Amino acid sequence: MLYLIPLLTAFTGWFVNRAALWLLFRPANPLNLGLFTLQGAFPKRQQQIAQAVGNAVSQFVSFDDIRTKLTDPEKISALKPVVEEHLDHFLRNKLPQAMPMISMFIGDSTINQIKTTLAAELDLLFPKLIGQFLDKAQADLDLSAIVSNKIAGIASEKVEAGLRERMGGAFTAMGLLGAGIGLVIGLLQLWIAMAA
Repeated sequence: MLYLIPLLTAFTGWFVNRAALWLLFRPANPLNLGLFTLQGAFPKRQQQIAQAVGNAVSQFVSFDDIRTKLTDPEKISALKPVVEEHLDHFLRNKLPQAMPMISMFIGDSTINQIKTTLAAELDLLFPKLIGQFLDKAQADLDLSAIVSNKIAGIASEKVEAGLRERMGGAFTAMGLLGAGIGLVIGLLQLWIAMAA
């Protein structure tokens, strides 16, 4: 019987780790057991976790960071070929369709001059437009609330499935670690029992 001690403690170590992982997410809804109520740690604290993560995100990512990224001159200049292509299409196709008389008066050199002038004007206008848009967006955008609402709205089953998918091997390793620690404790207990 004494030789079962290491096996029992190994099983106990494995079981305790598996139960702890299970209790992170299960049961999703509160289960009244008379003296106490049992609910998974994540579902029970999901609102507080969502609020904490939302606050953390708003501290680490400010709207000024977003503004800096969106108004970066390189990003704005990357739009220039798209704008020039659209202007060219507009001046060569849409404008003559809308106003056929104009096509009689403008040729390639005039179209290129108009396109160049409009593109230069848009280079000045884009930063102002983006700045005004971002000012309005900043007033309407609460990054903390957006993140909090997203996390609070996720079903705990989805969070659990995502964690198991990404960390399945780590969960197995934790179970095996618990079994290993239990086995070592059991072997120590066996050694003490046999030495006595």
